[in-house]
Amino acid sequence: MAWFLLVVSGLLETAWATALSASQGFTRLWPTAAFAVTLVLSMTGLALALRTIPVGTGYAVWLGIGAVGTAVVGMAWLGEAVSVARILCLLLIVCGIVGLKLLH
Repeated sequence: MAWFLLVVSGLLETAWATALSASQGFTRLWPTAAFAVTLVLSMTGLALALRTIPVGTGYAVWLGIGAVGTAVVGMAWLGEAVSVARILCLLLIVCGIVGLKLLH
């Protein structure tokens, strides 16, 4: 259950980072509200997961999922540059996440 919470919390990190960008410096109400809700849910899930997963592993996995997810959202829907090098770098992060899970 802790790993499930950690993955969901990482995906919520992608949501709050995207909402933060859409809030335009907290000047837009609904993206700001979405940011606040997803931030609290993401942090709560991370805190609960860290009850059983070591902090170094848990935080790295949570951050990696959020970073990769946010980069993918940026490239797929927000018009950020897509290149082979960027995709390879994201795949390296995914490999690191999988490695941390396997070695846990």
